[in-house]
Amino acid sequence: MNASSPPPTADAAAWTPRIIAFFCNWCTYTAADLAGVSRMKYAANTRTVRLMCSGRVDPQFILDAFAKGADGVLIGGCHPNDCHYAEGNYKMLRRYRLLRRLLKEMGIAEDRFRLEWISAAEGDKVRSVIDDMVRKVTALGPLNLPRRFGDWSRELAGTETGSRPSTAPVVVEGPASSGPRSAAAVPAASS
Repeated sequence: MNASSPPPTADAAAWTPRIIAFFCNWCTYTAADLAGVSRMKYAANTRTVRLMCSGRVDPQFILDAFAKGADGVLIGGCHPNDCHYAEGNYKMLRRYRLLRRLLKEMGIAEDRFRLEWISAAEGDKVRSVIDDMVRKVTALGPLNLPRRFGDWSRELAGTETGSRPSTAPVVVEGPASSGPRSAAAVPAASS
């Protein structure tokens, strides 16, 4: 077992991913409403946050969602050239690309963070995107980022008191196709 994998529990089989979805009011949220009114069945793992525009999604919202236990984050906005606020979706696209690189450096798999353009008439696309994301995040397993914060804090506290941290390998998430990859932990230099 390693520092980033959760200990096996009886609840492991019952685990379902928690996905936070930030949806544009004018397009994606309306499409989600259409999916509900049309009685389309899709995974209930998503908690939706309605925003006036995808361009209003602050990068801190994404980081906070992961830090507070989300296993995945989905952003839905208007199609390019169809934004009610002219350029909000382009602003989100730039932020998305930056956040994707940051999350990759943090060891969070790319499939846990997704941006989709969904118009108000595409209720079926909302269903398929949510189902696909739940399937991919389920295959990745729990992120357990809050637990990792505690592990990292204990490790840092150990280095401050002069004890040397373990040199056991630490597993970080890699691309979904390659599975976990190992990165050796480097002991802190003594002063």
